[in-house]
Amino acid sequence: MAQAVAGPEIERLVQLLARLPGLGPRSARRAALHLIGRREQLLGPLGEAMRVAAERIVTCTSCGNVDTSDPCTVCRDASRDRSIIVVVEGVPDLWALERAAAIRGQYHVLAGVLSALDGVRPEHLAIDALVARAAEPETREIILALNATVDGQTTAHYVTDLLRHLPLRVTRLAHGVPVGGELDYLDEGTLQAALRQRQAF
Repeated sequence: MAQAVAGPEIERLVQLLARLPGLGPRSARRAALHLIGRREQLLGPLGEAMRVAAERIVTCTSCGNVDTSDPCTVCRDASRDRSIIVVVEGVPDLWALERAAAIRGQYHVLAGVLSALDGVRPEHLAIDALVARAAEPETREIILALNATVDGQTTAHYVTDLLRHLPLRVTRLAHGVPVGGELDYLDEGTLQAALRQRQAF
């Protein structure tokens, strides 16, 4: 059995970093050593930034984005087209679409997708809030920008059925998004093309 080579504080830092997406134990150790080697330039400011973020970050009660204000910066932007709501699975997808700057509508974060395997049911997602927003008189189009996975498409069909009674257009991203792909990993050009070629669901 390997013995610890550092104190518990450093081991804890490594363990926490290893929980981040894309970082395994080895990458987490390298990241921790890099931060420790640059305490004044990186470790201290990062710790302070994380403390401030933990205190101030909130979830927008309108769309589900994360920000330091509620409503969030996107929802407060008066230049956005209030007739369009882009539905996404999570905040990373919202941010990916914003980076692409392909549409200036509103957003709605479902906070997941339906998944029988994982026990995720409609009541676990922000679907009721979406239906309420879709029923507002100014809403003219719902764009289902969900990941092209089986669960994403199942969720899209479920949401479409719930919105059928409303006088609005329900569209989805064009097939430029690869099956099994996730929005956060796509380049801006692909996202722009997918939004331009959206079609009725």
